[in-house]
Amino acid sequence: MSRNEKLLLRFLSLPKDFTFEEVVRLLNSLGFYEVKTGKTSGSRVKFRNDNYPLNVVKFHKPHPENILKPYVLEIIKSNLEECNLITTQE
Repeated sequence: MSRNEKLLLRFLSLPKDFTFEEVVRLLNSLGFYEVKTGKTSGSRVKFRNDNYPLNVVKFHKPHPENILKPYVLEIIKSNLEECNLITTQE
């Protein structure tokens, strides 16, 4: 199992200690890139995938810690499901 597959499985379990760097690495492995929104963007970040131009992943960077909130993981997960990049069995 590759590192990206392990990271995806970890993400799908919605852990309470998933970091911003991990989500950037995960999104990059799925073809997303960070959109630079200018000097005044503050803590807001956007990730775009040219294959899915209508589906932009947007959320706030965590601070002062580096751990993402559970609702942010849910937002990212639902965006990835809409792109059919992941499937979850419930």
